[in-house]
Amino acid sequence: MADHRRMTFLRRNVVFVSAWILFWILMMLVAVQDFMRNEHSHAIWKPLLWEGSSALVVTLLALVQLRWSHADDHLLGTPWRWFARQARWLSMYWIAFVPLAFGLRHGVYALVGETYRHDPVPQLFLYESMKITIFFGLFMAIRFGVQSYRALLDARLRAERSNTLLRQAQLQRLGQQMQPHFLFNALNTVSALIWTDPARADATLTQLADVLRETLALGDRHAAPLATELRLARGYADVMAERFADRVAIAWQVDDALLDREVPVMSLQPLLENVFKHTVERRRGQTHIAVSVCREGDELVLGVEDDAGKLAATERPGGIGLSNLRARIQALYGDAGRLDITARPQGGVRAEMRLPC
Repeated sequence: MADHRRMTFLRRNVVFVSAWILFWILMMLVAVQDFMRNEHSHAIWKPLLWEGSSALVVTLLALVQLRWSHADDHLLGTPWRWFARQARWLSMYWIAFVPLAFGLRHGVYALVGETYRHDPVPQLFLYESMKITIFFGLFMAIRFGVQSYRALLDARLRAERSNTLLRQAQLQRLGQQMQPHFLFNALNTVSALIWTDPARADATLTQLADVLRETLALGDRHAAPLATELRLARGYADVMAERFADRVAIAWQVDDALLDREVPVMSLQPLLENVFKHTVERRRGQTHIAVSVCREGDELVLGVEDDAGKLAATERPGGIGLSNLRARIQALYGDAGRLDITARPQGGVRAEMRLPC
């Protein structure tokens, strides 16, 4: 776990660390160039020592600050408070930089038998403190920008995860609502037959068991291949056809090339149920139902239409089935999916579901 956290830290800070290293390399190269131009000497170890000691000490001080200032990250939303809290560390740089950096330089010079010369200590502290203050300000501005951007990305990621979990919970709730509703209606069909035609009731109950077995096999899935959805829809249609014998004829027109496309689970069943409930149950004559699945451009179009239904101009069919289906389509596809119920010019009603393909 500790190794994982360490790797995550390194990955998230690789850009900042790379920029830090490149900055000090650039400072060393500039120092070497100025030294060779002004001193006419090949002892380039001196400018490398000067800038290297500064880089080492500033890096150590910056790491100390980073280690103990993470508690201020919650103030990034109020920049003036964040900068005020960080400004407290400036005194550490003023006090520690000169003794540490110049102490390193004196030590290395002494090892090679030379003397490192610099301005008197008061002037040195004043000059280096001014330089370190400017550097500190730039460092804080860059750090604020990097951490603010990182906090924005983290907040966006958390929001996306929250929305995903919310959508999954919503779909699970809708699915749990849909299955008992389907079972209730199917059992009503069996109940209507059991006293008038026990043999057909038994056959219908067997068909219902097959449908429920197929439904349970899907588990908590919210979408399934069209082939699976068609088996569920055909099973439900067979159950209902047993109840309304000689009063319904169903035609299936399905493009077999689309059988592997994903569609919402139990999406055709409520469309068929809508026809049986609002049309077949209310008339004695035969109702012709057509179920079609085709592709139009980038959309998968699933249609269920009848030749006898009626739809008022201001009517928007609802009920648990269609309301549930609309909510699931919205949760799964957003504005890319929709369900429309319209009256056919030649008579009847068409329910059309359009999904991205």
